[in-house]
Amino acid sequence: MDLQFLTYSIVGLSFALYIGIAIWARASNTSEFYIAGGNVHPVANGMATAADWMSAASFISMAGLIAFNGYGASVFLMGWTGGYVLLALLIAPYMRKFGKYTVPEFIGERFYSKTARIVAVICLIFASITYVIGQMKGIGVAFSRFLETSYEMGLFIGMGIVFIYAVLGGMKGITYTQIAQYVILIFAYTMTAIFISLQLTGNPIPQLGLGSAMADGTYLLDKLDQVIVDLGFMQYTTQTMGNTLNMFMFTLSLMIGTAGLPHVIIRFFTVPTVADARATAGWALLFIAVLYTTAPAVGAMARLNLMNTIQTGEVGTEDGNLVYEERPQWFKNWEITGLLKFEDKNDDGRIQYYNDQNEEFAAKAEAEYGWKGNEMVKVDRDIIVLANPEIANLPNWVIALIVAGGLAAALSTAAGLLLAIASAISHDLLRGVFTPNMSEKSELMAGRLAMGGAIAVAGYLGLHPPGFAAGTVAIAFGLAASSIFPALMMGIFMKNINRTAAITGMIAGLTITLLYVFQHKGLFFIPGTAFLGDMEANWFLGISPNAFGSVGAIVNFAVAILVSKITAPTPDHIKRMVDDIRVPS
Repeated sequence: MDLQFLTYSIVGLSFALYIGIAIWARASNTSEFYIAGGNVHPVANGMATAADWMSAASFISMAGLIAFNGYGASVFLMGWTGGYVLLALLIAPYMRKFGKYTVPEFIGERFYSKTARIVAVICLIFASITYVIGQMKGIGVAFSRFLETSYEMGLFIGMGIVFIYAVLGGMKGITYTQIAQYVILIFAYTMTAIFISLQLTGNPIPQLGLGSAMADGTYLLDKLDQVIVDLGFMQYTTQTMGNTLNMFMFTLSLMIGTAGLPHVIIRFFTVPTVADARATAGWALLFIAVLYTTAPAVGAMARLNLMNTIQTGEVGTEDGNLVYEERPQWFKNWEITGLLKFEDKNDDGRIQYYNDQNEEFAAKAEAEYGWKGNEMVKVDRDIIVLANPEIANLPNWVIALIVAGGLAAALSTAAGLLLAIASAISHDLLRGVFTPNMSEKSELMAGRLAMGGAIAVAGYLGLHPPGFAAGTVAIAFGLAASSIFPALMMGIFMKNINRTAAITGMIAGLTITLLYVFQHKGLFFIPGTAFLGDMEANWFLGISPNAFGSVGAIVNFAVAILVSKITAPTPDHIKRMVDDIRVPS
């Protein structure tokens, strides 16, 4: 059956399901809009949390990072999953015991300050807006290729779908929609991996296929190492992302960023009891593990298929190089999107995809092949998962399914982030600070208007994404790690941290992280602003901008503790409130 027809059919049915659920689960009051009424079963909530968490960065971009960074990309696996352990042990039960709607509300009451609540809202918006840009990039990539629309049109369609089910249903509609989205995305991801693992190794379990032998008796990872080393690239199984300190700080930033993300924390307000909050974290980790243990296999197998097809495939090759005029159809399809680009630098008609950063190899390739630089001038990492079934010549229904899964992942997280932003504006700023006497009906309307405004802003920023989805998301985690996570930890476990300390700590952590990112990444929040480049030589102790959130967190803690020692002590009634939160019943 025609690929486009199948894609439209499967994606269309999934969108109809999301909208139908939103109509069925329409929020009628603020409790349903913000926390789904507080009566979601922990298994269902765990599934919804997993979908909320496994964004376009996890579904679309993470395997691409693993494909091109090998072992070094393990920081994403360890950081993003390890953060859930922190969340389950240190934050989720205490936040549920507090029993309010939002993270800024907790910070405002714990630090007895409207200013603290406003600062927390600002931190939340910075982190969430940065995060949602990555989701918009994923939506645009999926639509632009498989629905044969422009990136911009795909983005607008995705915005429209989110607007309908998020604004209409609030957290109640989003929760049940995310359950459906989890089922779709996990089936799509694992089904593709099973097909490709069977194709390459004969093993239907991708996690085992990664360590299995291929038809010629060579182990898959050994084969991949051989293929890419022959092309001048670093050995796949020993590749790293910077020095050891950077790997450690990157992992730490992702872990504490996970534990500090408001759109994840807010999910623990939707269950009836503290025990259910702990159970939610456990179920969510289990559901997430299905994809996260599969991702290394998907990344490695995709990289092997990509290199074999472009560089060492048998069909349409000449002296080991693919002849451009005989390139496969999948290559032509992705060229149309602009996410895959070839430039024939030596006019020989062959695609020479070598590592031009390896000076020794480059000199040899120039002398022996007349090579004038890497001719694959763009291979966007975010295409790897979506292009993988096409490269492997899988059935069209599998290709269509992976598109629906990618869109489900991006839409589910985008909805959760937008709700967090909307609740911060309507509940924390309007009702919590500026208009405390507004009615529940007015607050519900304000929440929906804020959601619509947040979708518009996110779409505008998504039209000018700063880079690949997982890289943008990593910065969002750094912002949450440097500002929100320390405030929550000190609010729960350190009774002597007062309002002045919390406010100065959040401002210091967020500011130093933003300045570092701006210095090395450019003003990525402003569309059209060019990157200044990573400028690795100027990194502080070799720590990359994506990993700097952990440094910001250390600054936050240090400033808050210092300020608390030279300012007025925390009032006794606040200390009693902390004691009450610390005994989750």
